Amino acid sequence: MLTVIGEALVDVLSGGISAPRSFVGGSPLNVAVGLAKLGHPVTFIGRWGEDEYGQMIQHSLNTNDVRYICGPDDAPTSTARGTLDPVGAASYTFEVHWDLPELPAHTPALADAQLVHTGSLATLLEPGASKVLRFIEAARPHATISYDPNIRSSLITDHARAVADVERFVALADVVRASDSDLEWLYPNRRVADTAAAWLDLGPAMVVATYGSGGPWGLVKAGTARTEAPVVDVADTVGAGDSFISAMISALEVRGLLGSAKREALHKLDTETLREVLDYAARAAAITVSRPGANPPTGQEIS
Repeated sequence: MLTVIGEALVDVLSGGISAPRSFVGGSPLNVAVGLAKLGHPVTFIGRWGEDEYGQMIQHSLNTNDVRYICGPDDAPTSTARGTLDPVGAASYTFEVHWDLPELPAHTPALADAQLVHTGSLATLLEPGASKVLRFIEAARPHATISYDPNIRSSLITDHARAVADVERFVALADVVRASDSDLEWLYPNRRVADTAAAWLDLGPAMVVATYGSGGPWGLVKAGTARTEAPVVDVADTVGAGDSFISAMISALEVRGLLGSAKREALHKLDTETLREVLDYAARAAAITVSRPGANPPTGQEIS
């Protein structure tokens, strides 16, 4: 069982003369859907409202065979209103309601998970972020932890606090992915490669930086690897990083590297295997950017 914890929201995207289009999103939800489409049993722990956007989210989870707990509550569904630039990149304004109920430690999605993934707004916005941290701490003794900070700087008022919060999750994680822009925002006076090395020293087995069309670069104890991003016609870049980390997790699962019993093996990952994992994930992200919204590929599409 794979478990994803975090926000679900609806992206309302505008660009050019077309009418705004609405897509189910939220970085963690996108990761959950991506894992399910790659054939993995996955449970999503998140929230949404009992409104039209919430119905869209619930329909998407059901359609993609993603199990979920928590779910609808009395608060509105979170939204991200994005404007696409000429190359398909989006800038967002958010209306976010983020909290989770307390869950008992024996909740199967936490207690039985082989991997738990989290990231983005869910790990930085209170009151939910503190609960996510406790869930991750409880899961780490038996599960691989993956993390993607996926920074939304417009919602962050305290930069130093955000850096400290991100580093707290990095230290608990085995697998970390971050975009180059996230790393540059967090540490504007430090090179991306230096930040990746500093994060690896905090405890992860693998730190990966993605550079959009420049392709991903990764660091493990054995060294570094890089691969090219496939050249595609870009519809928009929404959900590309989420598809990337979904495929990266899937590639590690196929290689039998998930679960706390495999933590030592993951820490011994060689650079050729890292390159293979990055290449697979880059192909998944390329498919996603070739079509509108966060629409991750199936394994058959990647092959």
